[in-house]
Amino acid sequence: MTLELPRNPRILIVVLRRLGDVLLTTPLIRSLKRAYPDAAIDALVFAGTEDILAGNPDLANIKVMPQRPTIRETLALGARLWRRYHLAVSTQTGDRPTGLAWAAGRTRIGLAEEGSLAARLKQRLLGEFVITDPELHRVADLLRLAGMLGIEETEDIVLPAGPVRGDIRPGRPYAVIHAGPMFRYKRWTEDGWRALAAALAARGLAVVATGGPSDADRQYLDSVWGGQPQVRRLDGALSWGELAALIGDAAVYVGPDTSVTHLAAATGAPTVALYGPTDPRLFGPWPAGGLADPWVAAGTTQRRGNVWLIQNPLPCLPCQQEGCERHRESYSLCLDGLSPSQVLAAVDQALAPARRESGALA
Repeated sequence: MTLELPRNPRILIVVLRRLGDVLLTTPLIRSLKRAYPDAAIDALVFAGTEDILAGNPDLANIKVMPQRPTIRETLALGARLWRRYHLAVSTQTGDRPTGLAWAAGRTRIGLAEEGSLAARLKQRLLGEFVITDPELHRVADLLRLAGMLGIEETEDIVLPAGPVRGDIRPGRPYAVIHAGPMFRYKRWTEDGWRALAAALAARGLAVVATGGPSDADRQYLDSVWGGQPQVRRLDGALSWGELAALIGDAAVYVGPDTSVTHLAAATGAPTVALYGPTDPRLFGPWPAGGLADPWVAAGTTQRRGNVWLIQNPLPCLPCQQEGCERHRESYSLCLDGLSPSQVLAAVDQALAPARRESGALA
């Protein structure tokens, strides 16, 4: 497709998903900005996800909409966006993102599905589209839109930025643990996290624990870290820019399948990711500099770049379900059975270069 845009074009990227999904859209946004440097690029996201784009130099504006909008709210937004953009890009195949891209853009492109009557209707609304590949990593799938436009694909995830307080980093080498994912079925065991923190402290590292600001997050982390004086808690205290800066300078980061783990991988810090039901081929962490070799579906320990991905490879892994009970508050046997010794073995591999370069680590 050859796309001719006017001078100083306006482009809208529609990405109505969770925090990690929004972050994984930034390589596509950067590809567009480099191809059209005079463009004013806006992102349309759900309220509550906009801060992960803070300080993104490729964006002119970030527009938000409610996570559960009424039909009236959606129609009103479509009217406000009506044909304001020379190009609108839908990064999803759903009805709402496709419809809003159609309303906003004089030219529309996006991901689409094939087969059903509804899918064909959305293809017509877009005009130009790429059929989404269900076996391709999310970043690679999105970058096919850049390829369709004939522009160079940029694989860099753009980190959130902003002012960073000087007191957030310990005065010695440290590890960052992010124990709390959004949903229960992605959690590791509390005993596992405590054993890991003790082992990191025994290796001469300060241990910093991060987490979300909600009451539910605090309650869970109180349970995990209560009575652990070696752990410095910063849950709910950091902006996304500060979180990126803190993790970027860490000797190692450890966390489950969550947006913060995607952020950690993008910083270039040695990152140990604990995965359960999620298929890493589709949503594994994207290392700094890109994913040269795709993740495989299941294995004990895989490494790509600065990321070590840990799984307890039961026969059902990865099921892509919400835990063993098929709901967000379910347990996941694959994570419950993941041993601290396996996680610590990967952590030691991640720490090895720092140990060779510094005598600060025991």
